[in-house]
Formats: sequence, structure tokens, C-alpha cells
Amino acid sequence: MERRAEPAAALLVACALRIERAALRSGGERGAPDGYAVLRTGMGPRAADLAVARALAGPGGDRTAVLATGFCAGLVPGMNPGDLIVAEETRDPRGTVTCDGTALLAEALARAVPGAAVHLGALTGSDHVVRGQERAQLRATGAIAVDMESAATLWTATRDTRDTRDRRGPVAAVRVIVDAPEHELVRIGTVRGGISAFRVLRAVLPAFFDWHRSSLLPRR
Repeated sequence: MERRAEPAAALLVACALRIERAALRSGGERGAPDGYAVLRTGMGPRAADLAVARALAGPGGDRTAVLATGFCAGLVPGMNPGDLIVAEETRDPRGTVTCDGTALLAEALARAVPGAAVHLGALTGSDHVVRGQERAQLRATGAIAVDMESAATLWTATRDTRDTRDRRGPVAAVRVIVDAPEHELVRIGTVRGGISAFRVLRAVLPAFFDWHRSSLLPRR
């Protein structure tokens, strides 16, 4: 007997690392929509591609809201650990994905994490940890932050509908800066930057739920 695919989540929050998932879960899930799920993809773009494709394979996957999150490296001088990045678009060698509801998401994050700086801009993907001079090279492309999974996550989430008029589920990416040009991280959790980023990531879920609710409202 053929086994039916499980229905996809209504809101899928994707992160790569165990510590990121721990931060999200420790923040509580009060106000979560029915069908909400946290997906740990594993590290790197290839792992994100595979994990997100599997998660969206069930019925309704094309309508699932997908939000990529976790830690990232800031590229702009003056950024600090614990600052928030709201991607207006994600980029990788395959192309660019435009994010949905970025202004509303930034406002919701400002309410959820009072005092945290929120930066909007392009989030670029990499297949390795970026350090030193490579930060400046990526900044020259117009990106404000870099991580290894967000671009792959959103590319996979939109790949069946990018070239059609069919309405897909909304996509977004929110990252917490764990290191920056003046605050290069040695190891997550062992320095103040890692601790600050963990505390901020633990507080963001209410903003994600607000973003998801707003995405369900009729568009004028």
C-alpha cells in the first residue's frame, strides 16, 4: 500500500545548527499558528536544499510560509553581535529571491526585541565561513550580511513557482549577527558575541508569528 505524504507545515522556520534550534525552542511557542514547525537543516547550502525540499514535499507545500533564520556574519563596519538582519532579498550563484513582508517583519522584530538594531538589505549565501578580506569583497556587491543556508532555503522553497504566476507561500530570512568586522567570532557560545546572539534569537518567534499572520491577510 502506497504511503501518503504528510501535509506540509503552514509555517516552516528553518535553521541549520543545534544551538539555533535550541534558542528558538527556549523562547517558547505561544501564539504559534497551527502547523508551525522548526526544521533543523544541517550546515551548508546542500543540506538546506535537501532538508527544505523534503519538508515541502507534502500536500500544501507550495503554500507553506518559509522563514530562514539563525546566526550570520555582518559585513558592514559598525554592526554588532545581536543586531538583526532582515533580508530584502537572498542571493547565491543560482540567482536572487525577493523576500515578502520585510517592512512589517522589521517592525515586528523591533517590538519583540526592544533595543536591538534591525538592518534591512541583501543577504548573500556562501558555502564556507567568511572571514577577513572576503567580508569586504562581499560587501562590495551590496550585501550587508552572509550565511550558508538562507539563500539555499529560499531558493528551494520557491523553485517550482519562480517562473510562473502561481501564488506561492511567502518567504523571508531573518538572521542574528554573531560576528562582524570589528567583532570576529572564534567559536559560538564561548565569547560575548555568541551569547548576545543566542539571547536575541531566543526572542524572535513572536515576530515570526506576526509576520505569518500578516501574510494571510487579503491583499489589496
